[in-house]
Amino acid sequence: MEDLHRKPFEPCRMGDPLMTPEEIKVQRANIPYWEIVDVSGVKKLHREFKFKNFQQALAFTNRLGEIAEKRDHHPSILTEWGRVCVTWWTHTVQGLHINDFIMAAMTDRLI
Repeated sequence: MEDLHRKPFEPCRMGDPLMTPEEIKVQRANIPYWEIVDVSGVKKLHREFKFKNFQQALAFTNRLGEIAEKRDHHPSILTEWGRVCVTWWTHTVQGLHINDFIMAAMTDRLI
């Protein structure tokens, strides 16, 4: 399996292309627990993480916030008792960019 953490992380720029279905299929293999959801025509990566209590969910959310801030790439995060829902997509291109797959893989490593 390709290690997405070792790829250079370049910020997405306006006008960058969306990932093709073939590229998505290849990268999807690196993050098998993530779903691809379509929200009003925008493809996004989504995963729900389960925890024993709110304290663990919040600690995970805070660790995720730290890596998101460090990379200047921020997900949608819903933190509740015993679970955290994370959604990655790139606002600039209104869909999926390689950075979303990199950040999803980094999110998985937080657990």
